[in-house]
Amino acid sequence: MKTAVLLPCYNEATSIAKVVADYRALLPEADIYVYDNNSTDGSADIARQAGAIVAPEYRQGKGFVVRSMFRDVEADAYLMVDADDTYEASDVVALLDDVESGRADMVVGDRLSGSYFTENKRAFHNAGNRIVRWLINHIFESDITDVMTGARAFSRLYVKTYPAFSEGFETETEMTIHALDKDFLVTQHPVGYRDRQEGSQSKLDTIPDGLRVLKTIFALFKDHRPLLFFGLASALIFLVGFGLFLIPLDEFITTGQVTRFPTLIVAVSLFVLSLLSGVCGVIVDSIRKQTRLFFEIELTRVAGEKRRP
Repeated sequence: MKTAVLLPCYNEATSIAKVVADYRALLPEADIYVYDNNSTDGSADIARQAGAIVAPEYRQGKGFVVRSMFRDVEADAYLMVDADDTYEASDVVALLDDVESGRADMVVGDRLSGSYFTENKRAFHNAGNRIVRWLINHIFESDITDVMTGARAFSRLYVKTYPAFSEGFETETEMTIHALDKDFLVTQHPVGYRDRQEGSQSKLDTIPDGLRVLKTIFALFKDHRPLLFFGLASALIFLVGFGLFLIPLDEFITTGQVTRFPTLIVAVSLFVLSLLSGVCGVIVDSIRKQTRLFFEIELTRVAGEKRRP
């Protein structure tokens, strides 16, 4: 199988040469691509000298880098890992086994079951990983141990049918939800993790990027599970409306009159909003099913291209 190693890169001059060399030694037949995202520290030149195929991505953001890599690079199996040398290369390369054997379309390199929480010195990052993992697993009824890992292996079928919408670090969350929603084969294996080298700075801005991730989860929840999303909204609005409705109802039962018309009007309005939310859920869920039909047709087309000589 033809294998491609994909390395998103932004100002990783302290580590990029070692990362390229590590994967070159472990996968001598693979093509190693470094997509440079406007680095200002000479990362692109260093990667080129180390023997990588270097391509520029001028739109700033990891999501744009992933979009270009997935569209441009042709291979049978893909290995994507951050270029900051925080992942144990031998563990990451082992992720390819499930893709090459057909057991998985996406293999998750699980940092969180190993040394991540002791190696990573950023407390907010640790808390954010736990929150995102909990939300994804409860919303999408899954058991993914590391939603935001930067080490993954993919099949060609996944890569060529992945709709990249995100612009920044929320792309990892989007990739995970896409795999779960479209019933791709997903496996996960622990990978060793170490903190960044001295002089290497994380590009993740904890609070803004964390809020973007949560916004992405909210949007994908609405788009991928619309019946549940709008159903919950409908139930919540109905309960609030029912609580308000009890006030004039109690007054009517007690006195035979209703004087709290504003409360009654608000309650009835909430009942109408609840009904509309439920109807929206049914309509959007129907549209989602039609979209899923077209996606399955596209999967068949891409799979046919792979079999074609």
